[in-house]
Order: sequence, then C-alpha cells, then structure tokens
Amino acid sequence: MIKQDEVYRIGRLGKVHGVKGELTFQVEDDVFDRVEADYLILDMDGILVPFFMEAYRFRSSESALVTFEGVDTAEKAQALVGREVFFPRALSDSSDDSVSWNEILGFSVIDEATQQRLGTLQHIDTTTANLLFEVETEAGQTLLLPAHSDLIHHADMDARTIRMAIPHGLLDL
Repeated sequence: MIKQDEVYRIGRLGKVHGVKGELTFQVEDDVFDRVEADYLILDMDGILVPFFMEAYRFRSSESALVTFEGVDTAEKAQALVGREVFFPRALSDSSDDSVSWNEILGFSVIDEATQQRLGTLQHIDTTTANLLFEVETEAGQTLLLPAHSDLIHHADMDARTIRMAIPHGLLDL
C-alpha cells in the first residue's frame, strides 16, 4: 500500500479529451517528464493507486494530455476526472540542493535560531509578488513566512524538514 508521505502532489486530472481515454492533466511539477517513470499515482477516494502511462504529451507548460493503460474509452476516462495526481518521492530527481515547491509540502518548518519546530508546511502562496509559506502550528494557527532563498537554510529530504532563518519579530505579529 502506498502511503501519503511516500508521494507528493504534482497536479490534477481535468476533462476527457477525445473518445480514446485521453485526459487533460493540469501539471504543477513536470518531474514525470524529467525522470524515467512509467506510472503516476492517483488518489482514488483516499487510496493511492498507481496508473501506468501509455502516452503523454505537453500542450503547454501547465497542461499535458495523458493516456493510462486500460483506460481506452471516454467513459473509463471520465471516472478519473478531477483526481489528484501524485509522484513517488523515491523516483524524484531532486536533491537537498534542488527541490520543487510541491515536494516540500508536509515538511516540518524549524526556526534556525531557536531550533524549535514552528509547524507543518501546508501550502505555498504564489499569488503575491513574494512567495509565502503557509505553516500550520500545533495550535492550529497559520503562520505566513516569506519563502525567500536567503531565509531557507536547508531542506532535508530524508528528515522532511526545512530550516529557516525567521526574521526577528516576525513570529510576534
């Protein structure tokens, strides 16, 4: 059984394209194109299930068309519409020096100065001029931290932690 911490989200399946089972794929991370992977993982009502790719092609930097083995009709493809798509961390091409934003969701954020765990990275807000990490604390509060490379000291993929230099006074806001 595939566990949630063994994968990370790379997009969502959109509408059916044509009659032969092809689906649009809203891509947030093109890791499946950079490394050799025969399959993607879909969330099927809370169960992570591998689906082997028969073919895929990019339409733009944010969209691809994908066909999965055994999904050869529009009706079969319709059952996959809206499903979240995940990629196995073990196959990822990232390293501690080069990590995609999607891969670090769920990581613990640690204040470099105090060595204290601030919470879990839940979302990365890309809608503003500066990227923001949305970190959920143990108390259920949301911290907004600037996701600037000068503030991120280290991302440990094995320990699933991010060490950050938090600007003085930011946590008091």
